[in-house]
Amino acid sequence: MSDIFREVEEEVRRDKAAEIWKKYGRLFIAGAVLLVAGTAGWSAWQQYQRKQAEIAASRFEAAIVDAREGRSKEAVAALEALAKDAPGGYRDVARLRAAAELGRTDKAAAVAAFDALANDTSLPATLRGLARLRSAQYAADTLDRAALKAKLDPIISPAGPWTPNARELLGLAALKAGAYDEAGREFDAITVDPAAPPALKERVEAYLGLVRGGPVKTTP
Repeated sequence: MSDIFREVEEEVRRDKAAEIWKKYGRLFIAGAVLLVAGTAGWSAWQQYQRKQAEIAASRFEAAIVDAREGRSKEAVAALEALAKDAPGGYRDVARLRAAAELGRTDKAAAVAAFDALANDTSLPATLRGLARLRSAQYAADTLDRAALKAKLDPIISPAGPWTPNARELLGLAALKAGAYDEAGREFDAITVDPAAPPALKERVEAYLGLVRGGPVKTTP
């Protein structure tokens, strides 16, 4: 008797399955097709992105070779073209590198380019900070200390990645102006900053030697 019940139950299940398939089979097939198509499309998109990144890397390297071999105009043109149509990461780096390349022949143009990058909110904050620092480096000889400080203050903070470099510029400006106490404070802040690179701390030790020596005295 139990075998009969099982057979009836299986028959009912088969009938229900057939009924469900008849009613929804096309939807199941359509869903499977969409899943396969979506997977294939995503794979194709990833492959396309990889290819574009490889092309951008090759173009960037060619521009760097131009810069290294003294073809500055060609390098700037190539980097600016790359900045217009490369994937995001390469686009940002190309813009920064193009601005730096301008500095070889025209510091004012480099300052303007870096200022534009520093004010571009589409860039990550770290890159905007780097652009502000680079602008200050190129403009340091033409700005008074107050203007230099105003340019650098936005990137000086306890956890700021560019704080030690900004303090180095301010310390050097103070040292050049004979403001030894202020220069010493900037340099001392770098020596105790755990984020300051070792090479920078080594330079700062040399600066502090000048601070401790004070103004050079000359005999009449």
